[in-house]
Amino acid sequence: MFFRTLRDFVGLLLLLLNGKAHYQNRGKLPTEESFILVAPHRTWIDPVYLALAAKPHEFSFMAKKELFKNPLLAWVIRRCNAFPVDRNNPGPSAIKIPVKILKEGNLNLVIFPTGTRHSSELKGGAATIAKLSGVPIIPAVYQGPLTLIDLLKRKRVTVRFGDPIYIDKSTKLTKDRLKEIELEIQQSFDQLDHEIDPTYVYKITP
Repeated sequence: MFFRTLRDFVGLLLLLLNGKAHYQNRGKLPTEESFILVAPHRTWIDPVYLALAAKPHEFSFMAKKELFKNPLLAWVIRRCNAFPVDRNNPGPSAIKIPVKILKEGNLNLVIFPTGTRHSSELKGGAATIAKLSGVPIIPAVYQGPLTLIDLLKRKRVTVRFGDPIYIDKSTKLTKDRLKEIELEIQQSFDQLDHEIDPTYVYKITP
């Protein structure tokens, strides 16, 4: 309830500030099963637009444990279905918690496999969680404002979803297989970016 209410409120605010966003290929999102939504993390606002683009689906989020040190922020993000992860020492819970959430079938999961906004290295967490939970990975990309100033300038926002990636439960996730899956995810990101705008180049902001 809290997630839906906050999402609708923020969505209305962004509509007033930046105008109508463009959501493409929403039909790629599963309707009969949970899924993992993966996207490159490009700016502080892309998680919000991904949640809006996938509406009415609701999500759980991995969030770095440091965000939970602030009591008010921790209260808000917990009610938005976020759970803490130690990025330096993730531990078994970083896999067990999302797998449990996905198997329950009430929520989907958002993962930014690049980890931070400034990293290009994909990680194997999404593949492992997808295998253990039996749900597909849905690639997505966000193109739009990277700063608050760009947002206020009403720069166009586009979110595009790609084809699902299934990982069979019998698959052995060797280093080579993980590399193949990471490459498949990255290629999906590149293709989606190109389909939105063939000239698009992501520029890292300081």
